[in-house]
Amino acid sequence: MRIAVTADGSGGTLRPLDEGVTHVADLPQAMGELEQAGRPRWIWADTRSVYPALLARGVRLARCHDLTLTESLLLGHEGRYGEPRSAEAAYARLHGLPVPDETAGVHVVQDTLFEPEPAQIDVTEVYLDQLARIDATENPARFRLLVAAESAGALIAAEMSHDGMPWREDVHDALLTELLGPRPVHGMRPAKLQALADQIGAAFGTTVNPDSPQQIVKAFKAAGLTVSSTRSHVLKQVDHPAVAPLLAYKELARLYSFHGWTWAQQWVRGHRFRPEYVVGGVVSGRWATSGGGALQIPKVMRRVVVADDGWRLVVADAAQLEPRVLAAMAGDRGLARAAGEIDLYAALAQAFGGARDNAKIAMLSAMYGGTSGDAPKLLAIMRQRFPQAYAFVEDAAKAGEEGRLVRSWLGRTCPPPSANWSRLVSGPEGGRAARDRGRFTRNFVVQATAAEWALTLMALLRGSLPSPARLVFFQHDEVMVHCPEELVPEVSAAVSRAAGDATRLLFGDTPVRIPMEAVAVSCYGDAK
Repeated sequence: MRIAVTADGSGGTLRPLDEGVTHVADLPQAMGELEQAGRPRWIWADTRSVYPALLARGVRLARCHDLTLTESLLLGHEGRYGEPRSAEAAYARLHGLPVPDETAGVHVVQDTLFEPEPAQIDVTEVYLDQLARIDATENPARFRLLVAAESAGALIAAEMSHDGMPWREDVHDALLTELLGPRPVHGMRPAKLQALADQIGAAFGTTVNPDSPQQIVKAFKAAGLTVSSTRSHVLKQVDHPAVAPLLAYKELARLYSFHGWTWAQQWVRGHRFRPEYVVGGVVSGRWATSGGGALQIPKVMRRVVVADDGWRLVVADAAQLEPRVLAAMAGDRGLARAAGEIDLYAALAQAFGGARDNAKIAMLSAMYGGTSGDAPKLLAIMRQRFPQAYAFVEDAAKAGEEGRLVRSWLGRTCPPPSANWSRLVSGPEGGRAARDRGRFTRNFVVQATAAEWALTLMALLRGSLPSPARLVFFQHDEVMVHCPEELVPEVSAAVSRAAGDATRLLFGDTPVRIPMEAVAVSCYGDAK
């Protein structure tokens, strides 16, 4: 069963396809009852506008079709990347109405329980139009899987924000005090940061604000040293007594700014870190965050992620995901055989003189367009030994250099070249501009497909987790499940099973293996 949902100020309407519209005063209750009765596929404009309020009422749904995410995928596939992607915009295009302006990816939380849809939108009509456009793609079956995975990702993102990652506030405070000193009063630096700032000033012989790149560059110039920037890799090449305390200051200042006490006040509640995830926030389909920085948790901060008493964190990441995905897409038998082993690079080593590192350099250079050092020599070996895999990424690079579009395995499409690129490629720097875009498209086909695999994995895993286990973290190729200790074996098996099922669902009967070895820990810091 498929049911279109439209929220309004007095509840909402539910419209099973091919049936009449029913207005309900209590939308969460009505949807919860229907979910229990038959697990329909819910159709709505934007998961972020509806699902958080349902979760707050204890209603969890199995499936949905997110019109906004689907419209974004379809626009990209149709070569219209960047056009307004909301359900309202899609409806306006259907009827030749003025298309509302919008900023893709920006979501404003309303004060009401639900964010009402504009009255003129017919959710069902937009949905049926999207189905027709999906059927018009080169491979509708794959594109339908992409849409289903993307929509499932929207449910998962909302659930992870609602449930939160375990985050011990007392441990966080103790760690910050250890690294920075006691929490400072507003407007002051922590004690250890101030001590480093004093050391930097003493090394330069004058007061310098270490938070000001301009002042730092000027101070080095006064000392007879020219630095192009204050980035760490630049400073490490400089011989001056201010460098060591400055590098230490930069590292601690970043921690203080991005995961300090003020950050915790905003994003941590009830021993749970609750970020805002953005599904498909990166052009390759990878997730982003609109707050909280969940995808950039420093290693030192993993000590703060601690399971509840009697519970464990089951953590797993996919080993060498992108080269395995390339092997499956290209259908290269030799590479696929190697990708059936636990350590792909070790399995490839013989082809590269027995050196695992050479195999790794060759694979990464092929996927990312590396040309420095030994890369050209190793790429020549790869071209000879694994011709289909090499040709696959080379074809993608050539398409990019010519300004054409490339697609992931399921049909996510890269953005077209910008107008500025078109000008550059016809000018004196044209060769460089073309190669830069070729490097982007070369990696896009692999990275975007890897993102699809990870999203499919999560959707499958979510559906097979025993209650009350919950997915609480996801980052590119890594997942974390919070579960009672006695469920660890069942959850670990579910992770491994989901990895195999995701591989078969995307690539069919392939010798490629994408292993995910789960480890159960009490503290995230112990997982690596």
